[in-house]
Amino acid sequence: MSERMSKVDTAWLRMDTEANLMMIVGVWSIRPGITLTALRERVAERLLQYPRFRQKVVEDALLGAQWVADRDFDIARHVIAEVPLPLRGQSRDEVLRERVGELCSQPLDPAHPLWQFQLIEDMGDGTSALIARIHHCIADGIALIAVMLSITDGGKAPPKRAPRAAEEPDWLLDAFLRPMTNMTVKAIGLTGKGVSKGVDVMMSGHTPMDSSLEMARMGYQAVSDVAAFALMPDDSPTRLKGKPGVGKTVAWDDSLALDEVKAVGKALGASINDVLLACAAGAIGKYLADKGEDPAGKEIRAMVPVNLRPLEQAWQLGNRFGLVPLVLPVGIANPVERLFAVRARMSELKGSFQPVMAFGLLSVAGLLIKPVQHAMLNIFAKKATAVMTNVPGPDKALQFCGSTVEKVMFWVPQSGDIGMGVSILTYAGRVQFGLITATGLCPDPEAIIANFAPEFEKLLMLALMMPWGGDEA
Repeated sequence: MSERMSKVDTAWLRMDTEANLMMIVGVWSIRPGITLTALRERVAERLLQYPRFRQKVVEDALLGAQWVADRDFDIARHVIAEVPLPLRGQSRDEVLRERVGELCSQPLDPAHPLWQFQLIEDMGDGTSALIARIHHCIADGIALIAVMLSITDGGKAPPKRAPRAAEEPDWLLDAFLRPMTNMTVKAIGLTGKGVSKGVDVMMSGHTPMDSSLEMARMGYQAVSDVAAFALMPDDSPTRLKGKPGVGKTVAWDDSLALDEVKAVGKALGASINDVLLACAAGAIGKYLADKGEDPAGKEIRAMVPVNLRPLEQAWQLGNRFGLVPLVLPVGIANPVERLFAVRARMSELKGSFQPVMAFGLLSVAGLLIKPVQHAMLNIFAKKATAVMTNVPGPDKALQFCGSTVEKVMFWVPQSGDIGMGVSILTYAGRVQFGLITATGLCPDPEAIIANFAPEFEKLLMLALMMPWGGDEA
């Protein structure tokens, strides 16, 4: 039995290029280490309750992409053991980063379900490292967090869901890509929970559509949306922007305590997100300066995913998020001034319908042949230097197969010719800051990562020095 892939998921499937594979890659550091046998048992018991992880993708010129059960499914193909990593005068983290970078450039086998777990049973320090690779067409980041939580100790299995009827229309084609009148925008709310609720309401619609008229309207809407993105000014040219090659390099840091970030945000009247984005902008600006490139007055744009689904429906998998272009003021040296600039830019995005507009573009792109799709999606790349995502994780460390997941990190894929991905994850009271870059554009992302904590320390010190009361002499 086959199931039609949604247009948006099809867009992500076809977005793979030699330089940028659409895989979400993550690493768990587990103490004490676990065995491959225990991992396979847990995956078989929990993960495979999601039918999607037993299905492969079959593309058809007429029908588009289909989810089809892999009759040759073998868990040993998808959950494998890595040999212990050789240490060549490097730290274990350095060697692990090297291996993750290699895997980010290796495509998944299209003849089978598009995911793989690789376990390094013994890192030499009593821990195991679990490297997960999952293609973006299976699910977005919010959905995958729900999946990963479900396979931990005490995790809840996904609700049983009846298969979608074959005659049920694609909800996006049926209701979502109609011209967005001012009344529609106002009705949806298009901000925060309003976006999720509005999309959810539209998802349940079953309005018949006249195909020729609707396709004409969709075409008009797509042209309008593409024009809106195309008219955005290009962000500043830097060494981080250019044609990415095949090689990938990753880095990460988890030295920042979440409570300290909350305290700085409260003192300066900013959100946690504002503080972290300001630190990321400062870290990138410092890197450019260290490379001899004057960042003064420069701004780079990052495409930031915005969730468009109710969180209680994350288990349904698939992709339901939009993108907003956030300008990062990397050229502002003063940390507080930079923070306020980020806060102002974030405020400008509130109430914007750009996430929905981008979601519509992705769906239309899923209908097109690859060359046309790539041309459309490269509009994002021409206007942005990075993809950036900020995901809130669990407050307490997870338990997995009787062990503790000490650290969690993931790297977001980049589309088109974008050569940098920034991932921020809060987990167990700490902030995990990850970076993936095209080696030809930025061979040393660890140098950017090294600037992250010092930029926060500047912000913390300045926050402590600022007056907290208005009546003091």
